[in-house]
Amino acid sequence: MAIKDSGFKKKQGSDSGIPTSSMADIAFLLLIFFMVTTVFRTEKTRQIEWTEAESSQKLEEKRRDILHVWIERSGEVYINDQLVPIDQISDVIRPIYGDNRQLVIALRGDAQVSYDQINLIAEELQEAGSVRVTFATRMEQRANRARR
Repeated sequence: MAIKDSGFKKKQGSDSGIPTSSMADIAFLLLIFFMVTTVFRTEKTRQIEWTEAESSQKLEEKRRDILHVWIERSGEVYINDQLVPIDQISDVIRPIYGDNRQLVIALRGDAQVSYDQINLIAEELQEAGSVRVTFATRMEQRANRARR
């Protein structure tokens, strides 16, 4: 006795479902894309009273080429969110500046900080070999907010 149609059944019509076999690949590629293109904030802002300036220039540097040095009213100095004693600023900045010669150091000091303390910090930066130092002001802060 012979088997009719060789034992196989023929499909009738087409499959109308959405193929989901590549969904995991698409989700993985999107995850990688967002991980690569996301920029994470590397430092937290300090609550300082910004100094006033009559004129200001916008810094046209890449974010990775700017090192923020925060000087709080109490006299504490923060570099990369780490408290640094004033006499050790040059020891901290020298290796960072050696790795990136395009580095711009932005001093962000409270308006109540004395000039003597700013001068000590500037001398430490000079000792570290820093060439490009800027002073951040309230006007610059407003320009940065408007740009965002």
